[in-house]
Amino acid sequence: MNIDAVNAYGLVLLGCGKMGSALLQGWLAEGVAPPSVYVIEPNPSNWLRGTGVTIGAVLPPSPAVAILAVKPQMMGDALPLIRVLGGGNTLIVSIAAGTPIKTFESAFGRDTPIVRAMPNTPAAVCKGITALIGNAASGEDHLLLAETLLGAVGQVVRLKSEDQMDAVTAVSGSGPAYVFHLIETMATAGVAEGLSEELAMTLAKATVAGAGALAEQAAEDPGQLRVNVTSPAGTTAAALEVLMDNTRGFPVLIPESVSAAANRSRELRG
Repeated sequence: MNIDAVNAYGLVLLGCGKMGSALLQGWLAEGVAPPSVYVIEPNPSNWLRGTGVTIGAVLPPSPAVAILAVKPQMMGDALPLIRVLGGGNTLIVSIAAGTPIKTFESAFGRDTPIVRAMPNTPAAVCKGITALIGNAASGEDHLLLAETLLGAVGQVVRLKSEDQMDAVTAVSGSGPAYVFHLIETMATAGVAEGLSEELAMTLAKATVAGAGALAEQAAEDPGQLRVNVTSPAGTTAAALEVLMDNTRGFPVLIPESVSAAANRSRELRG
């Protein structure tokens, strides 16, 4: 299945907040026809109203895929709206954090192809990364369709087991917040060294964005890139002595942070 199948049979989007809107914008740019998209959203934005998609509770008879983009706490109220799509040819894709596949199998039936996915917020600027895993009823065609749709807003990777989703949540799902806090603290440190708040923030944002782009595009791994920018006994080396300290630096703080997020993810899913 591919975009042609979506245009032929339809796509249902349950929830169109920030992530749903980012996905929809990407799909339309990739050639999904607006009349083939059916959006269920109680508070449609002006942008959504202007896309030409169908808005309301009307469903096509047998859509190729239904994307569940509502918040986990709203899932109980939202699932009954599309439960009729279970047990047929419709692929169910959930991007709801912390909601396991078994929850959707209970709602739609174990014979329903279901893919659980975890995108992150940079999807809003088509720089996200999504990890996904399918249930036993989802075949290669289903996974490829999910990858195609989620690939409209960034990279897509497959997991070997659903248990890995807690680690994905901790690294890439929550990870943007870690980077945003790094930007905040770098800017605050710049102000402490005499820069204006505006200049310090501009420098911090551009530095993190540029370093991330270089890390993605360079042939060297991040460790080698770090070495490349570090002159012996220079300014960067002085800073890294602090950041790389094994008792109070990143080697301690980052693993502790990721572990805390992963453990909380496990607690939330029970």
